Amino acid sequence: MNFFSLHPNIYATGRPQGLIGMLENVWVSNHTPGEGILYLISGFSNYNGGVRFYETFTEHINQGGRVVAILGGSTSQRLSSRQVVEELLNRGVEVHVINRKRILHAKLYGASNNLGESLIVSSGNFTGPGMSQNIEASLLLDNNTTQSMGFSWNEMIGEMLNQNWHIHNMTNATDTSPAWNLLYDERTTNLTLDETERVTLIVTLGHADTARIQATPGTTAGQGTQYFWLSKDSYDFFPPLTIRNRRGTKATYSSLINMNYIDINYTDTQCRVTFEAENNFDFRLGTGKLRYTGVAGSNDIAAITRIGDSDYELRIIKQGAPEYTQLDPYAVSFIGNKGKRYGYIPNDEFGRIIGVTF
Repeated sequence: MNFFSLHPNIYATGRPQGLIGMLENVWVSNHTPGEGILYLISGFSNYNGGVRFYETFTEHINQGGRVVAILGGSTSQRLSSRQVVEELLNRGVEVHVINRKRILHAKLYGASNNLGESLIVSSGNFTGPGMSQNIEASLLLDNNTTQSMGFSWNEMIGEMLNQNWHIHNMTNATDTSPAWNLLYDERTTNLTLDETERVTLIVTLGHADTARIQATPGTTAGQGTQYFWLSKDSYDFFPPLTIRNRRGTKATYSSLINMNYIDINYTDTQCRVTFEAENNFDFRLGTGKLRYTGVAGSNDIAAITRIGDSDYELRIIKQGAPEYTQLDPYAVSFIGNKGKRYGYIPNDEFGRIIGVTF
């Protein structure tokens, strides 16, 4: 079946609500690991754009399949990052980087196996923003449709790689290969945030988020890990999630950020945000500094403001406060089935509501 989606959470003709859902349809739920070839073509790419699927690629390749990626590269523009290319290569993906003055701008994803060819045509890049908060359109064409139109992944990739472009096969690249100069470093510090990145995540809190915060010190209610469950699509709200867990059987990816807890006047320089890559595909924010403080309860709002590349501020907005009434409508998307909601608001607008200038 063919599907169309305008995302995030705007309009969809079927179950896949966005690009992530379509990729899950083609690369996970309707795919047998080890069969055929998975493809991705994207002019822009970064580490968090692929964090949902690194384990999928590994499983597919380990069982005899192939993954082919064609990405854009440039010395003058931030097209693809060194981190995403390194991760893909470490997983066994065949990576090609195209360097053109007129950049690679196509975004195509899909698979080829004994069932046929599946194709996703999207405006969304293989990046955190492309997978989450950018307004993008994606179209998934099934095997029957691609067969009727005569589409072939093998033929198209062959024609692309036969063009008279500067194409670098990163699979054979050494540490000193000039192709690495076409990739930017996501770990560069003190990056100035783009205006679109200066946003505040508004998330309503539930019992699981706040039970340990409300607990009395020394009681069993305060035991366990204290964290806030965030949305499933925060790929573009946090720095590269390059820290993979070494313990446990299910993969997680994390990043350490600086979190200023405004309500308790404390800055944590080792605050951990984690993506559950093989469990429920949620993001969780470690908030252990709030344990036993009583500053947050069920139905309160946690407002997480991004003020720098790795710098954030956390404020608790109590239910019943005037600011709560103004901020609650921004939490437009549901998390799970227990009423938790989240959404984003520009920092300038958030500051106006709470009386703070960022």
